[in-house]
Amino acid sequence: MVIREINQDNRTDVEAFFRQQWGSSLMVVASGVYDCSELDGFVALDETGNIIGLLTFAYHNGQVELMSLDSVKEGVGVGTSLLETFENDAKEKNIKAIHLVTTNDNVHALAFYQKRGYVLHKLHKEAVKKARLLKPEIPSIAENGIPIRDEIELMKPLA
Repeated sequence: MVIREINQDNRTDVEAFFRQQWGSSLMVVASGVYDCSELDGFVALDETGNIIGLLTFAYHNGQVELMSLDSVKEGVGVGTSLLETFENDAKEKNIKAIHLVTTNDNVHALAFYQKRGYVLHKLHKEAVKKARLLKPEIPSIAENGIPIRDEIELMKPLA
């Protein structure tokens, strides 16, 4: 596995990855509406050069928000490698903390991030209802049967 920065050479592949994984590259969260295929980030590539993981982020007022983290090969360190690369990059840029938002149903992500030092920071109750006004394809109930209602913001201070 090789980690590379997203750039003009791989931007088309990044857009195709989002379409395949999510159906769209549009993300609606409490901080705004984003086209993830246009954001800065990192890709994880397999030995044949195919994207097997992707992380995007956005800067807001001197802080950074992790916008997306996806892996098509779970349990082999793709997500962790992308996250560590991102965290090291943020430290080099003197970013003091990383923020991210996930929905209340995403228990896998909540566990993943908390195991890596992220803490619960804010709860945005009923935020997904507002997001559905802009992105109606957001489902009401997750595959695990949990109603998708709230956004949970996590944060990790960087030393």
